[in-house]
Amino acid sequence: MSPKQTPMSAVDRAWLRMDTPQNPMMICGVWTLERPVSMSRLRHTLEERFLCFNRFRQRVIDTGDRAYWQDDPLFYLDNHLHRIALPGKADKAELQKLVSDMNSTSLDFRQPLWQMHYIDNYGDGGALLIRIHHCIADGISLVRVMLSLTDKTPEPRLGKVARKRRSKPGRKSAIQNFLHRAVDSAQTATNQARLFIQSVREEPNYPLKLATTASGVALDLLKLGLAPGEPKTGLKEPLSGRKQVAWADPLDLAEVKACAKALGGTINDALLCTVTGALQRHFAAHKETIPECGIRVAVPFNLRPLDQPIETLGNKFGLVLVTLPVEVRDPLMCFRQVQENMNRLKQSYQAQVTYSLLDIFGRGPDVIERRALDLLSNKASAVLTNVPGPKEPLYLAGSKLTQPMFWVPQSGSIGIGMSILSYAGTVQFGITVDKAIHADPDAVMGYFRESFEALSHEALAGRHDAIERKAS
Repeated sequence: MSPKQTPMSAVDRAWLRMDTPQNPMMICGVWTLERPVSMSRLRHTLEERFLCFNRFRQRVIDTGDRAYWQDDPLFYLDNHLHRIALPGKADKAELQKLVSDMNSTSLDFRQPLWQMHYIDNYGDGGALLIRIHHCIADGISLVRVMLSLTDKTPEPRLGKVARKRRSKPGRKSAIQNFLHRAVDSAQTATNQARLFIQSVREEPNYPLKLATTASGVALDLLKLGLAPGEPKTGLKEPLSGRKQVAWADPLDLAEVKACAKALGGTINDALLCTVTGALQRHFAAHKETIPECGIRVAVPFNLRPLDQPIETLGNKFGLVLVTLPVEVRDPLMCFRQVQENMNRLKQSYQAQVTYSLLDIFGRGPDVIERRALDLLSNKASAVLTNVPGPKEPLYLAGSKLTQPMFWVPQSGSIGIGMSILSYAGTVQFGITVDKAIHADPDAVMGYFRESFEALSHEALAGRHDAIERKAS
C-alpha cells in the first residue's frame, strides 16, 4: 500500500513552483552557540519538538497539475541532520562562506524538504545551519517552530519535551477537501477584516463602510498592477544563483527604542530608515546615481494570529511593497518619509491582496504564475523581513544561543534579501546577495551600523536641543 497523500494548499503550491536554479525557495537560518552541544541531545530535541509536525516527515509529490504531501516511507533523521566541522577555531568569515555555499544549494526533492547541519569548531562553541523549503511554511511560523526547540535555562523542562506527534487527519471526500482548502484560503483575510466589521456593524452607515472596504481592496489591487517597475540600478542584475551572506554585530535594542521614541515613531520606522541609509551609502560607494523616486522592497506581512499556537504549518502571509526614500539624504527627513510611507501602507489591503493572488496563482497553470511572478518581482529591488524574537536569552540542547540569524528566499528576479530579528535585547541584521549583484555584503553590514548611528545622533541631539530650549 502506498503512503497516504494530502493535497497541498494552493498558496503553498505557489511557493513550491517559485523554486528556480537562480533562487531556491529556502528559508535559511544560522544559530551561533556559546559552547558545543551533544548530538544525542540535539537529536532527542528534534525528535520530540520538531518532528511532532508531520510535515517534516513528508515529501512533495508534484504531478504537474497538482501537488501532494506524502509520508516518506524511508524517512530517517540522519538523512536530514548532519555534523560537519570548520577548520580549526574558525572565525565569522569562515562560517559565512559555508552558509553562503549551503544557501546556494537546492534541497533534494526526493526527501522531505529540510536539512540541518551542526557545525563544530566555530570559536569556542558551534553553530546550527537550518534550511527549510518555503512551501512547508512561512518565515514567521518557522521561526516560532525553531524557537520551540529552545529552553529558557540550560536544563529543559520535561513537560515541554514530552509532546506527542500530531494525529493524521481522517479521510475526506473530494468535495470536503475542496471546501476545506477554500475556507482555509479565505480564513486569514476574514480574520483580518473581522475586527473592522465588528466595529462598524452596529453603525447606521455599516453597508456604506463595507462597500468602502471592498472598493479599497479593488483599488489596492489596481495600484499593485499599475505600479511602475523598479528603476535600473546595480541592485537589479541577471542572477547567477550563487549567494553571499553576511550578518552584522547586533545593535542594542534599547538604543533603537530611544532613537524611535525621540523621533515620535516606531522601532520599525527607525530600522527601515536605517536600511535606507545603508543603501544610500552603498550607492555612494559605487558612485551610482541614486533613483529620484526611491526604491521598493517587498516586506512579508503576517496574517497569522501571533497569540495562537502553531497547530498547522503552511503559508499565511501577504506581501507589501515599501518605498525606501534613498534619495532623501538628511536622516531626519528620511525618517519622516519612511514613517509617512508606513502609515499609508497600514491603511491599505495590499497584504490581503497579494495573499489572494498567490492562492489564485497556485491553482492556475505554471506559465501564468511565472509571468505574474516576473511582473511582481520587477516592482521590488529586495525582500526585507522584520521579525520580533524572544526578549530573553535561550538555550539549545543546553548551549546558550548567542546570535540567531535567518534569510527568506527571494523570488523571480530579486537577488537581495535583508532580515531583521530582535533577540534578547539586541537587533540582528543580516543580508544575502546574489553574486552577480555588485554589492559587498560585509560592506553593507558596516553601512547599516553607520546609518543607525547617524540617525540616532540626529534624533538624540534634537531631543537634547529641545530640552535645553525648554529649560531656558
